[in-house]
Formats: sequence, structure tokens, C-alpha cells
Amino acid sequence: MDKSWAYISNYSIYVAMAIFALSFLAHAFETAFAVRAPKNADTTEGTLLTKTLDYGRTEKAARVATVLMVLATVALAFGVIARGLSNGHVPWGNMYEFSITGALTFVAAYLVALRKYDLRWLGLFISFSVLLTLGTAITLLYRDSAPLVPALKSTWLVIHVVAAIISGGIFLLANVVAGAYLYLENAESKGGRPGWAFRVPTLDVLDQLSYRLVAFVFPLWTFSVIAGAIWAEAAWGRYWGWDPKETWAFITWVAYAAYLHARVTVGWRGKRAAWLCIFAGSTFLFNYVYINIWGTGKHTYSGL
Repeated sequence: MDKSWAYISNYSIYVAMAIFALSFLAHAFETAFAVRAPKNADTTEGTLLTKTLDYGRTEKAARVATVLMVLATVALAFGVIARGLSNGHVPWGNMYEFSITGALTFVAAYLVALRKYDLRWLGLFISFSVLLTLGTAITLLYRDSAPLVPALKSTWLVIHVVAAIISGGIFLLANVVAGAYLYLENAESKGGRPGWAFRVPTLDVLDQLSYRLVAFVFPLWTFSVIAGAIWAEAAWGRYWGWDPKETWAFITWVAYAAYLHARVTVGWRGKRAAWLCIFAGSTFLFNYVYINIWGTGKHTYSGL
């Protein structure tokens, strides 16, 4: 093990957390002034001036927050790479390594989607979620760099886990969008959007975005499950053994398949589709948190 790279990785994660915290504060500032911004134009000069000033503040804060998030993501990516260099293998051997990589894919999915959709209104939640994940990883899940256990010494570690991590990051982003849809739909049904949501896309756009994210990544999750079965046969001599982690990975696959089927075949839209998307995402989170930490079986690599 190369301890110098391990220290560099740790410091990079700390730097990333500090920058994510600044991004969170900038997004909080943006949201605070967005609450003051009127939803509709007013003919009075004073109100128009207030609206212009508030919009200018929110726009500048949003840009600063996005730049900070990009910088934090770069620092986090360097920390993940350095962790791999300190190990001498890909950094997915325990829960700490999987968590920091999962946080990276989650925020990366957000930044990629940001290029096409104006999702800066999600930045407050994204930055907070990443901070929570990294804080938990450092304080509760951290383990020193170590060699891989024998069962993980396989090319399938790269293939299977990369597919799973990317899928998880995009699934969770789709869940965040679905959650935003439910919140705003409820607010609009009671009389209108809150002031901070004046830049949020329409409900139809949110509904379509959540669906497109799931539809885009579902084939990759399917490949991840199949790759895991092939790896299981090579490592343990059987493709499927209904191990808790295998079972819940399959449950997640069924839940998202049901979501896509409900949308494409049955024509579900809006609240029903959003709730089904969130349910499917909750099965993924249950597998990631509960099964990894407290579950039993052959997939006990959390290091805890």
C-alpha cells in the first residue's frame, strides 16, 4: 500500500467537502432571494426594481454555486483516483470506497444533466446529499487502504461495479426529480408554486425528465445484474443463489421495469409514476445501506 497516495486521497476528500459546503451556502443564498422574487411581473416601478435586483442576485449566486460544485467534483474525483492508487486496485473494495465513488457519480450525473436542463434549483439538495454521504463515509465507514479479498480479484469487479455505480447515481437523480414533481404538484394544487420555484421547469418537464433518466440507465442496470451473475458463477460456481444482495438487486430491477412498463404500456404519468419511481429507488437505497451494513451472505465486503 502507498500511504502517500492514501493521505492525498483523504485530503482531497476533505477539500471536496469544503467546496461542496461553499456550494451549498451559495445555493442557500440563491434560494433565500428566490423566495423574495415575485412570480409575476408587476407594473409598479418599485416592484420591478426589486424583482430585477433579486433575479440578479439569484442568477449570480446560482452561477457561483455551480462553479463551486464543478470544482468540488474535480477534487472528489481526484480523491477517488488517489484512493485507487494507494490500494493498487480500483477503489471499490469496501463501503467507504463505494460511498465516495457513488457520491461522485451522483453529482456527475447532475452536472451532465445540467448541460441540457436548467436544474440549478436542485443544487441545494444535491450538495447537501453529497455532503451527507461524504461525511458519513469519513466518520463511520472509513477503512484504511487494503488489498482486495480473494473473491473481488477479478476483472468483473471493474465491469460489474462500474455499471452498478453509474446506474445508482442516475437512478437517485431521477428520484430527486420525481420527489420535486410530487412537492410542486402538491403546492400547485393548493394555490400555486412557492416563490423559490419560479425557475423550476413545468410539471410535464419534470415528469418527462425523471422518465428519461430511468429509461436511459435501465439497460445498464440490467447489464449490471447479468454481469454480477456471470461473476458469481466464476467466483462461487453458481450464477444465482438468492443471496440478500442479489435478491434486492433483482427487486430493484423488477421495480424499475414495472415503472417503465406502467409509463409506456399503461400510460401512467404524474403522481402515480413519480411515486412508483421513488419506490423503486428506495429498494436500491435499502440494498446499498441495510444489506451492505447489516445483511449476511457472500456479499459482505463493507469492511465494517
